[in-house]
Amino acid sequence: MEISRDFSFESFQRWRRLFEIGFWPMFFVVNTVFNGIISVMDHPDIPPWQPWVWEASSAIMMLMLVPALVVASRRWPIRFDTWQTNLPRHLIYSVLFSLIHVSGMMGLRKLAYAVAGDHYDFRSWWLIFGYEYLKDVRSYFWIMVGIGLYRLWVMRIQGEARLLAEPDVGPALESVEQPERFLVRKLGKEFLLAAREIEWLQASGNYVNLHVRGRDYPLRVTMAGIETRLDAQRFVRVHRSYVVNLDFLAEIEPLDTGDARLLMRDSVKIPCSRRYRAALRERFGQPSTI
Repeated sequence: MEISRDFSFESFQRWRRLFEIGFWPMFFVVNTVFNGIISVMDHPDIPPWQPWVWEASSAIMMLMLVPALVVASRRWPIRFDTWQTNLPRHLIYSVLFSLIHVSGMMGLRKLAYAVAGDHYDFRSWWLIFGYEYLKDVRSYFWIMVGIGLYRLWVMRIQGEARLLAEPDVGPALESVEQPERFLVRKLGKEFLLAAREIEWLQASGNYVNLHVRGRDYPLRVTMAGIETRLDAQRFVRVHRSYVVNLDFLAEIEPLDTGDARLLMRDSVKIPCSRRYRAALRERFGQPSTI
C-alpha cells in the first residue's frame, strides 16, 4: 500500500508545477463565468457586455496579485505559534492588496469602455473603498486558506521532518544537539531518517528541505540553526541557502566569477558561492585549484 502511495506522489511531482501555475487561471475563469451570468441577470437594463467587463477586470487583477499572496503566505505563515505576530501584518498587507486590486480593475474598465466607445464613471471610488475592502479582505484570506490547505496536503503526502526531542523519562538514546536521525511524519505514519542519508539541504522560507533519494522533507528550522547540529565532518555549508553532504558530492566545477558549481551524485547541480568555496577547498586539502 505504501508503494502505491509513493507512486502517486511521484506522479504528482511530475505535473505539480503545471498544476500550481494552471490552477489559479482556471479558478478565476470559472468564477468569472458564474459571476458574469449572475451580474447580467441582476442588471437587465444595461448592455450585457458591461457586467462581463466588471467581473473580468476584477478577476484579471486578482489573478495578477496571486503571486504576491503566495509570497506573503510563505513570509508570514499563520500558525498557532505565529498568528499573533503575522495576522496584523496580513491585515496591513490586505489593505495594499485591495488598493492595487481596485485601482487596477478601475483602469481596465475605463480602457474597455473607451474601446467600446463609451465612458466609465469612476464615481469617486476612493469614497467607497471601505465597501470594496470588505470584499477584498474576504477574498484575500480565502486565498490564504486555500494556499495553506494545499501546502498542508503536500506536506502530508510528502512527509515533514522533525528533530528528536528529549525523552520525558531517562537519558536520550542519542545526542539531541547533534542528531543522528530525524523523525519524519508521512501519511499519518512516522519513521526515522538517518542524518547520514541526507544528500543536501536547502533553505526554503521558514523551512529547510532535507533532500533524500529524490525527495524533500521540510524541517521547520533556520539554516543557521540546523547547520550547527549537523556532523561537521560530513556536512559543509556551500551557499547561504545550501549545505551539502560530502559523501554525495561527485564533482566541483570552478567558475570564472570565483564561485563554483557542485554536481551531486543524483545529477543535481548546486551553487557554491565564493564566500564558502575556500572552506570547501580546504576540506579536500586543496590550495586553490578547485
